[in-house]
Amino acid sequence: MKIGVIDYGMGNLFSVEQALKRLGCEVIVTADEKVLDTTDALLLPGVGAFPDARKRLAETKLDQYLHKAQSENRPLLGICLGMQLLFEQSDEVTSTEGLGFFKGCIKRFSGIQDGQAYRVPHMGWNELIVTNRPAWLNNEVSAKHVYFVHSFYATDIEESELVAYADYYGIKVPGIVTNGSVTGMQFHPEKSGELGVYLLEQWLKGVKAC
Repeated sequence: MKIGVIDYGMGNLFSVEQALKRLGCEVIVTADEKVLDTTDALLLPGVGAFPDARKRLAETKLDQYLHKAQSENRPLLGICLGMQLLFEQSDEVTSTEGLGFFKGCIKRFSGIQDGQAYRVPHMGWNELIVTNRPAWLNNEVSAKHVYFVHSFYATDIEESELVAYADYYGIKVPGIVTNGSVTGMQFHPEKSGELGVYLLEQWLKGVKAC
């Protein structure tokens, strides 16, 4: 299976690439649309600030390419900031329009919940609680925790698009979302041990079954 990792200058490409290779994938890291067209699925990574990433996608016209891919029902997985870019809007730094594949807005953790202060960023291992199982996620796994590193999270989302979440001081943090051929993972599956590998593997099997 050939996976196209979208290189727009703001992703932790090496770790994602190595994780996919360990699962038997041929991985192509590129911004070339013609090369991306030859792949079975697309992966949008991301590290950094939402406005900068959105600007880079616009400058490279990869935002248009992603809309085209979504309209063609090509499998797409966004990870961390890559997932956040799939939403309608972000309040990070300044209000910025996202790709709009998912309803909702990306907002910063306030640092206070019910009068109790908590750490921002949300960093470390958290239990992933599954609410709705897509077709590609049909089995259980013994591991329950995945690794998060983020200060912003998706709010006002469609509950029907929520696959799994983490409870962070009473805040329901979307961990996995899906809408048609598009999936997002807020955590880093490539850094999340047994469960992270399992989730990547199951998503790939879902791609293969398409």
